[in-house]
Amino acid sequence: MAESVPSLFLFKQIHDALEKSVNNNIREMGLTFSQASVLRTLSNDSSCQMSMKELEKALHVAQSTTVRIVQNMERNGLVDSFGDVSDKRVKYIRLTEKGKTLNKVAQQKKDADEAAMYSGFSVEEKQMFLSMLERIKNNMMH
Repeated sequence: MAESVPSLFLFKQIHDALEKSVNNNIREMGLTFSQASVLRTLSNDSSCQMSMKELEKALHVAQSTTVRIVQNMERNGLVDSFGDVSDKRVKYIRLTEKGKTLNKVAQQKKDADEAAMYSGFSVEEKQMFLSMLERIKNNMMH
């Protein structure tokens, strides 16, 4: 009987393959993973904007990192920033039309990666797999 592959090794292989695919796709668009995360996060907000503080919390990164990412994106015309009229200490970031368009393309590529990942799965198998992944994540975050 062949020895089974440890699940942690399989998770690592899956992670590496997904990371490579995502990075290749977003690199083609001139984005970094962090910038793609900012696009996705801002696009999930109904107004496509949020404060720097909110963005930093959503991304789970330091303020200095968020500032650097946003500055690069601003130079590339993907976002603009503006101050709060009632509180000058608060800075807001919003998607530009270019940023919204690029986010749609990135989402299409992500959807294609997901479709490939679940190729051959039935709807029930996909739901069961996602449920198990959620349980694993919750187990590991305690």
